[in-house]
Amino acid sequence: MDQKHVVIVGGGFAGLAAAKRLANKPSVRVTLIDRRNHHLFQPLLYQVAMAGLSPAEIAAPIRSILSGAKNVQVVCSSVTSIGLERSVVFTDQRETAYDYLLMACGAKHGYFGNEDWEPFAPGLKTIEQATEIRRRVLGSFEKAELTDDPEERKKQLTFVIVGGGPTGVELAGAIGEMSRFTLSRDFRNIDPSGARVILIEAGPRILGMFDERLANKAARFLEQLGVQVWTGSPATKIDVEGVELADEKICAATVLWAAGVQASSLGRGSGVECDRAGRVVVEKDLSIPSHANVFVAGDQCAFIDAKSGEQLPGQAPVAAQQGRFVADTILDEIAGKDRSEFKYFDKGQMATVGRARAIAEVSGFRFAGFFAWLVWLVVHIFFLTGFRNRFFVVLSWAWSFFTFRRGARLIVEKKWQFYGDPSEDKDGGGRPAV
Repeated sequence: MDQKHVVIVGGGFAGLAAAKRLANKPSVRVTLIDRRNHHLFQPLLYQVAMAGLSPAEIAAPIRSILSGAKNVQVVCSSVTSIGLERSVVFTDQRETAYDYLLMACGAKHGYFGNEDWEPFAPGLKTIEQATEIRRRVLGSFEKAELTDDPEERKKQLTFVIVGGGPTGVELAGAIGEMSRFTLSRDFRNIDPSGARVILIEAGPRILGMFDERLANKAARFLEQLGVQVWTGSPATKIDVEGVELADEKICAATVLWAAGVQASSLGRGSGVECDRAGRVVVEKDLSIPSHANVFVAGDQCAFIDAKSGEQLPGQAPVAAQQGRFVADTILDEIAGKDRSEFKYFDKGQMATVGRARAIAEVSGFRFAGFFAWLVWLVVHIFFLTGFRNRFFVVLSWAWSFFTFRRGARLIVEKKWQFYGDPSEDKDGGGRPAV
């Protein structure tokens, strides 16, 4: 049998799920392309940003994950464009022809047209962003310790999180917990427990995708950690001084962004129809119109659920189910079977709020508190890639739970060094060591 060539762009939840489904199937050979060499478990990325876990505990090399799949080749490269008419994927190193293509490139943070805010309010999608947030948060406490200026100290100890979704709530809760418990005994000139943590949300309440009663409980949990929850407060400007709202300015040294997402530009750059967030509009089988051999899944996909009539959320379970569905569709079509429609099986949603508290909606049941946190913990450990990661995450969480300490409180900053004639370093930025 002639093998069909399946190219997967992106090693996230959708791409990896598809590759695993196609592994060792004799009818296909697979090429998975990703600009990074690792698969990242994004639901726990905030734990890296808040010094609870190290990056290696929530990531695994893609080659290692797929090492047993003899028909899968992993390519570490950046995709520059898609030639839909020629059925070719262009990367920064070569071009690759395909019989079937799955675009699963994910998304980045969107600033609603205010992209100049990004340097002052980083988002949280990559390990690099997580370690940068960790540097900024821990660095603010260090600067507050050194300054004698009360206003500057207040600014350094003010943390603003923009966006009241799960990521914003988890970040706010983690900062509140860290300042009141983890760091409370480590400084001499400041009281970290007096840090001001503000979660601002443009909508009428936080966690709008959850039941209102659960969202209200989450707000109370945050308040018990000292987090101020401001709803109906859209940000109008973010700069080095802090955040401006409609009628107030918050002076803050650390501002974090968790308010919006923008899909990968690869879809829009391919000339296909996209929604306002850059997500590719797809058919019911996740293929794109006029190109039945090209599929889109995960955060890059704009799919309206037939049951709810709403856009499916950008969550790991959605992406994984879509990835497996695309793989099954390809295999079925090669076997001469008809295509079916994608139907999402909603297993529920969860969000953690600091230490030992969470909210959860699972199979129609709604609960909050310590039991919800235990369920959240078990689920996240179960879906982590690799036994080693599960083992060390359990150890790290057990250590943090019983000692109120965090084990990855390292401030890591990029250092640049210029090689060559100093007169050529016109902007003073240097160049990376080679």
